[in-house]
Parts: sequence; C-alpha cells; structure tokens
Amino acid sequence: MQMTAKVKEILSYYEGDTPGTKANIARMLMHGKLAGTGNMVILPVDQGFEHGPARSFAINPAAYDPHYHYQLAVDSGCNAYAAPLGSLEAGADTFAGQIPLILKMNSSNSLISAKDQSVNASIQDALRLGCSGIGFTIYPGSEFMLEQQEEIRALSEEAKSYGIATVMWSYVRGPNISKDGETAIDTIAYGAHMAALLGAHIIKVKLPTDHLELPEAKKVYESEKIAIGTQAERVKHIMQCSFNGRRIVVFSGGATKDENSVYDDARAIYEGGGNGSIIGRNCFQRPREESLKMLDKIMDIYLGK
Repeated sequence: MQMTAKVKEILSYYEGDTPGTKANIARMLMHGKLAGTGNMVILPVDQGFEHGPARSFAINPAAYDPHYHYQLAVDSGCNAYAAPLGSLEAGADTFAGQIPLILKMNSSNSLISAKDQSVNASIQDALRLGCSGIGFTIYPGSEFMLEQQEEIRALSEEAKSYGIATVMWSYVRGPNISKDGETAIDTIAYGAHMAALLGAHIIKVKLPTDHLELPEAKKVYESEKIAIGTQAERVKHIMQCSFNGRRIVVFSGGATKDENSVYDDARAIYEGGGNGSIIGRNCFQRPREESLKMLDKIMDIYLGK
C-alpha cells in the first residue's frame, strides 16, 4: 500500500528518529481498517496482569486464550495488538506478520498497593518477536515516578537504536492525587506532556473530565479561559499539550461500559482531533461477534462515517 500524505505528515513530526523507527510507526499507521488515515485503534490486553485472570476473562471464557486476542485484533482490522511478553510469545508463530505488535514492558498487579510497575521484558524480546513498538506505563504523581522516568529513558534509548517505537501509557495517580484527580483535565494534560517530553512516539491517556485538581493550574485554566466544557474540547486540549498535535495520542477505553458510551467517547476523540482509541476490556469482555461489530462501528466513526 502506498503511504498516504497524512501518514507522511505525521512521520515528519518525529525529526529526531531514524528511518527504522519511522518505518515501524508507519507500519502501525498503515495497517488495518484505518490504514493511512492517521487514526488508530489498538487492542491492549494486559489486564490479566493488572487485575487477575478471572476478573479479566471469566465474563468471556474464550479470552483466557492468548490466540483469541491475536485473532480479534487481526479480524477486526486493528492497527496493532499490545500485550505482555508471555501473551505475545503464546501466539507469535501462528500470527507472525499478521498484525503489528507492541510488547508491554512493565506491569503492576492487584496484589500490591504500591503505585509502581516492574519491568518484565527486554528490548531483545521485542526484536525476537518482531515488535513494532514497546509499551511502558508511567505514573505521574507516584512516589516511584522518578525511577520510572529513568527506566523508560534507558529502554526507549535502546529501542530507538534498533528502530523500535515507544508507546507510553501515562496514568496519573499517587498519594497527593485524589480519585477525581486521576482523570482531571489538568493532570491528564500534564501526564500527556510528560510522556512527550520523555520521548514517546505514541501516548496513551485516559479521557479527561472537566475537574481541575491542581490549585495553581486551576488559576491558569480559569484566567486564560481554556475551553474544557465538552469532551471534544478536552481532547483538543490534550492534543495541544502533546506538542500541539505533533505526537500521536490515543485514549483509553476505560472500564466496561455500554456500547453507546463507547461510541460517544470515539466521537468526542474524533471531533477533538485525537488519533484514536486503545480499547481492551470493552472489546474482549464481550462475545466475539459483538466485539467485532463494536470495533467496526468505532472505526467507522474514525473514518468520519
């Protein structure tokens, strides 16, 4: 497939990257139903690590099998599939070359209370599995954030030296952040900006609410009359804070919700100029045919239909 003008434009924003890294970004942007549009839908399945197997998969038992997720990502026309090391290894040969892969490098779990993640894979693993990108979670606001910054700096440097892209999950949480603050517009924007500053090629954040968490930031939002009243306006602001749209930003699907809410989120992302969705539980916790139908409609929204 010939590369589109839109993808060429996006690649031009990554001025410090090698042709190899740009080729892997393009590989994801030029794959699937949204190929060439500059928009993306990524299937992430790291919830087994984060929440445990029964909480993640018992509602749809077929999803205990890693091949199920590979096949769902392929058949739905997703741009990429993201998962931890063991999940990717479990289907790497069967699905080789069928969809771009993102190796999720670090994970937390529900058995601990610390707002931290362990690094569970290597860049050599990503090379061996033919991955287009590595995925890494940072927790802006956590007492472990400085260590996480140093970890991703080293991993991203090594990944870029081999032409592998960096996808950064940026989730605000920590002892000084309230529950509402984890999805506040000012903290989400701050987290997205930090991910861009840390060298992320693709940034994943939660959809923000209109809550303002930080007193000093609140003063600026109010004095400068920054528009945050609608979800589309908030998405637009997140893009502005991600180098004024010079970085790809995809938004988390969040907890399982009804289909109309999922579609409303996608419309707001599209209208706000976001690059798309990275949607896990709202896909694999539904029956396969229902999930395929929903993903198809989400992608239609990103196609402007």
